[in-house]
Amino acid sequence: MSSKRHIPRLAFASGSVELPIKTVQQDQKTMRMDAFVSKSCPSLYQPYNPPHWMHNGHVQTAYCVVGDFTKVDKIVYHRKLLRAVDGGTLGLDFTPPHDEDVPDHAPIIVVTHGLTGGSHESYVRAILAPAVTPKSEGGLGFRGIVVNFRGCAGVPITSPQLYSAGHTEDYRAAILYVRTRYPKAPLLGIGFSLGANVITRYVAEEGDQCRLVSAVALGCPWDLRQNASWLESSWFNREIYSKAMGRNLQSVLRRHGEALAKFEDHPIAAVLEEMLGMSSPYMFEFDNTITKLVGGSAPHFPFKTHRDYYAWARSDNVIQNIRIPFLGLQSSDDPIVPHSPPDCAGNGWVVLGWTRRGGHLGWFEYDSDGQLRRWVRKPVLEWFKAIIDLTDLDEDGNIQGRVTKPFGIVDGFLREEGKEQFGIREIAGCDGEVVGVGCEGGLLAGL
Repeated sequence: MSSKRHIPRLAFASGSVELPIKTVQQDQKTMRMDAFVSKSCPSLYQPYNPPHWMHNGHVQTAYCVVGDFTKVDKIVYHRKLLRAVDGGTLGLDFTPPHDEDVPDHAPIIVVTHGLTGGSHESYVRAILAPAVTPKSEGGLGFRGIVVNFRGCAGVPITSPQLYSAGHTEDYRAAILYVRTRYPKAPLLGIGFSLGANVITRYVAEEGDQCRLVSAVALGCPWDLRQNASWLESSWFNREIYSKAMGRNLQSVLRRHGEALAKFEDHPIAAVLEEMLGMSSPYMFEFDNTITKLVGGSAPHFPFKTHRDYYAWARSDNVIQNIRIPFLGLQSSDDPIVPHSPPDCAGNGWVVLGWTRRGGHLGWFEYDSDGQLRRWVRKPVLEWFKAIIDLTDLDEDGNIQGRVTKPFGIVDGFLREEGKEQFGIREIAGCDGEVVGVGCEGGLLAGL
């Protein structure tokens, strides 16, 4: 059987895009996205060959959960806790853990994780470990920062608001904090699964004022309505995937049940006991009980039903608003996210790609040393390296000619013009080291 069937399928818009590049030839100041990818991402034009025993997306996805990743891609983080205006808390994990190990102007990959994940997840470390390895040791020499959502990866719950696939304000606040801390560093975004949806919506909302110079979305759920309906459509999907994700969400909630119970006058108090009392809830049951109420801030939340939340949170209908180089990669046999956009919606900034195998955030293959690795790290690292090496960036690390929104300190919080109702500040004395291997107890990893 020919290996050509495992070469990723790519989708580009037919129109051109004005991506400013560093002048290589006097007559070339911009580059179309298809030419950029062809020049810079050779792995997207070569076969992806999964092991014969990982013959479908179910096996690939299962290995994300049961595989032992504690001995690969080891990372040590330094954590900082940030307080939002509403009282909520975010956890930012920095690697390398010591600022002096990386120049202040080094590019930074700002990560959003999956449904109930965090900086410890193997899919996060698979990208960050080689990205933050010094150039002298064969890495990119970048800095990595993982934005751990409220209540995830050991981050405390300090307000009744949680997180969701559609809420972008926490990521926006984190980006603002990172920008003030490293004012000259180019910022690159990558999101996994639920986090991919957050990043896609964020860059679409920001348009040509986006503080990121590029973004990557892996295993994005895109149309939450269709993909949620898929998870509810058969006994297998409900009992294996929907129930696994529902249990994870319930476990996170239970871990913070005591903290949430203190908000007696908030709507979450009325449903907390009900949710924690459910036996092995499905994901849609959690979303219809909890996420629709507290998955984000007003005016969008609360929603009447989980389906109203899904309709609002989808990201496939905002692709046309993206104005930075954007790469979205999916697996055609992803058993959790089978539905994805068929094309780039005519947007020349966007590149979409599909592999025939890979499952949900799997993409495992044997490397030249016989080690099982995630194939997807190759195109992602190629993409990010090319963005930094080829794109014409100004002295502040932004795409040449771009102007971002002003920001400043108001009432002790860092706030952005036009978004003054949101803000962030560092919580003094809450720093600490985090060893990013393994997974949180009681949670299935990889989802």
